[in-house]
Amino acid sequence: MHTVWVRLNAVVFFGLTVLLCLSLLAALSKLGHANRHQPIIHKLALNSMKSLKNHGGVDRALLSFDLNVDMNPAFHWNIKQLFVYVVATYATPTNPKNQIVLWDRIIENIDSTNADGKGDGKIINESNVFVKYGLVDQGAELRGKEVELSLMWDHMPLTGMLYMGGQKEGTASKFVLPEEYN
Repeated sequence: MHTVWVRLNAVVFFGLTVLLCLSLLAALSKLGHANRHQPIIHKLALNSMKSLKNHGGVDRALLSFDLNVDMNPAFHWNIKQLFVYVVATYATPTNPKNQIVLWDRIIENIDSTNADGKGDGKIINESNVFVKYGLVDQGAELRGKEVELSLMWDHMPLTGMLYMGGQKEGTASKFVLPEEYN
């Protein structure tokens, strides 16, 4: 004869074991989804260069860009939200690879509207987006540098591992910063 506590312990741990197995199966069911289902990037390009200045010994560029992307293919039943961000990549003599986040947004799976209250919230179609975070270099090495804008995203699933996705190599938008401060 087992006591009530022994029986309760067996039932609770059996339930937890079943829950763990179901979570593992759910995570495995979408393994590799990120590689097969990429968002459709219609446009990511520099719209205008607002300013390039040296402030306190560091260069700072402020710019705006156009973004048109359909994030629907990146979603499936196990995705809670996507963290979407635009990254600027450039090289300097001091640092061969610099990456700076210029803009970001969280897109939830239940969204049905954009920030303006219209359309599908998983489609980003914005023109002349001013950067949230300036393009700031550690030194004064931004002038005349080629900058590449690319779109990246982090998948945040309901269960399973977090994973990143990004624009394919060679498909990013490139532009050159001015040689002189303005």
